[in-house]
Amino acid sequence: MASIELAKILLDALDDEWKAEATYAAVIDKFGPVRPFSNIIEAEQRHAAALERQLRRLGLTVPPNPWAGKVSVPATLEEACESAVEGEIENIALYDRLIPMIDDPAARQVMENLQAASRERHLPAFRRCLERERGSTHR
Repeated sequence: MASIELAKILLDALDDEWKAEATYAAVIDKFGPVRPFSNIIEAEQRHAAALERQLRRLGLTVPPNPWAGKVSVPATLEEACESAVEGEIENIALYDRLIPMIDDPAARQVMENLQAASRERHLPAFRRCLERERGSTHR
């Protein structure tokens, strides 16, 4: 059985991944399957699934996702991209706080991998999205 601290760490990370997934789903619902939201939502689903596997491995129950259908969408795609940049920066910072507290090697590796994906792929993609949208509104 996992420690209470590790369970809380995994649940905090899972909550953040679920929030991102719900946010990107809401953006897609409003603006259509626009990139990078349409690509990254699938990654967020994989991230959540990886954390859920860790919880199950440790004998913990995965709670229901509280975020589905409960996020608001910015008025413009530019604002959605800007919000996504901020969200990915916050996600990276969350992992910066959580990872040092993890002693379990498997859980630590999963969270390091998720953080790397946010830093190296998601954040740059949303920054490009923001640049593209700002360019299209200032032409």
